[in-house]
Amino acid sequence: MPKKANKTTSKTTSKAAAKRPAKAATKRPAKALDGTTAKRIATALETIASQLAAASPAADPAESFGAADAFVWHPDGRLSPVPHVSRVEIGLLKGVDRMRDILMENTERFANGLPANNALLWGARGMGKSSLVKAAHASLNADRKPATRLKLIEIHREDIESLPGLMERLRSSSFRFIVFCDDLSFDGNDASYKSLKAVLEGGIEGRPDNVILYATSNRRHLLAREMIENERSTAINPGEAVEEKVSLSDRFGLWLGFHRCSQDEYLAMVKGYCDHFGIKLAEDELEREALEWSTTRGSRSGRVAWQFTQELAGRLGVRLSGR
Repeated sequence: MPKKANKTTSKTTSKAAAKRPAKAATKRPAKALDGTTAKRIATALETIASQLAAASPAADPAESFGAADAFVWHPDGRLSPVPHVSRVEIGLLKGVDRMRDILMENTERFANGLPANNALLWGARGMGKSSLVKAAHASLNADRKPATRLKLIEIHREDIESLPGLMERLRSSSFRFIVFCDDLSFDGNDASYKSLKAVLEGGIEGRPDNVILYATSNRRHLLAREMIENERSTAINPGEAVEEKVSLSDRFGLWLGFHRCSQDEYLAMVKGYCDHFGIKLAEDELEREALEWSTTRGSRSGRVAWQFTQELAGRLGVRLSGR
């Protein structure tokens, strides 16, 4: 009997529940964002948008090349403007008169839309190879209108493989460019020189008409002598083994050799710097200290002359402004 009663009660409860109207679902109103939260979201979205724009080569603000006269190329496709180039005035470069005149003439022809050669500046360290390139660029731009100014683009040695991408980037521009690689050389089994070789000559597209390449190196053939000899000794045909790598320097139409300076040239560099920056010292004392400085360095060069000038200026309390 108790079991039947339980069944009856259960049925009655189920029927009653079925007859009860279902409760309407209630929705909570969305909570409005306060001002601080909304501002944070807006700021985050703006940050994301700016990062995406910076990562896109098409949105690069340097695309118009109006931001500066000099840029640094990055292999990811960015061109970073350089507002102030570290350089010396061309009149301060002593002992390189012949190389200066040749490079200036070649660069001026290029700036005026005339045929000009790619240039390899090679030779002794510290003799003003890279300084001459930067000084020539600045000197030619001094009296030119903004629309006709040359643009200097530095590409680092380790990024040479991305050189074809840079050429493609510059090809359609109305500006003219000096692409500059400092301290260029190749070691071991490094095959990135092939990218440079194709751009200089030999590629289907070749070098754009609005681009010229200037490179500096301590090596005449951009390859260490022991590497050339090793290639020659292990090859079936010794001549052909090194021909490809040696021919890279041959593709620069202009070779400018920089050799160690004489004592008189070194002293002329020191005196030129001192006169320019107003450093006063008796001539015999200046010569004695300058020669002693070069002896401790084991060499005479433009770089050593500049280092001595900095030492002397610091000791005498003279500021080297305007460099």
